[in-house]
Amino acid sequence: MTLTGHCLCGACRFAFDGLPKWTGHCHCESCRRATASMMTTFAGVADGAWRWTGATPATYRSSPGVTRHFCPTCGSQLAFRSARWPGETHFHAALLDDPAQIEIEGNLHTEERLSWPLDPDQP
Repeated sequence: MTLTGHCLCGACRFAFDGLPKWTGHCHCESCRRATASMMTTFAGVADGAWRWTGATPATYRSSPGVTRHFCPTCGSQLAFRSARWPGETHFHAALLDDPAQIEIEGNLHTEERLSWPLDPDQP
């Protein structure tokens, strides 16, 4: 099984073989600010099991030991790498061509989670 994904404009594309090592919704402030959303969902993939298949993304260091990959054309956040998790790259799961192919295993950094309800019709 090969999973594929791309940025908003389609220039930057990626693929990885098999299911990710792990998946999760990240609630940390850094990821919220990077994506302008209440959380972001990652799929952690072992280095060597993934590849860029379109334009090479731009990168920036958002904090010590952390590199974020983004499309230089449309600005979509694509992936995250950290010295804290060597040997793997965390892809933004919502960019997958078929995000339903993976199941989300849990939540990360819940101590930084916003109190906003996921469903505004639910308390």
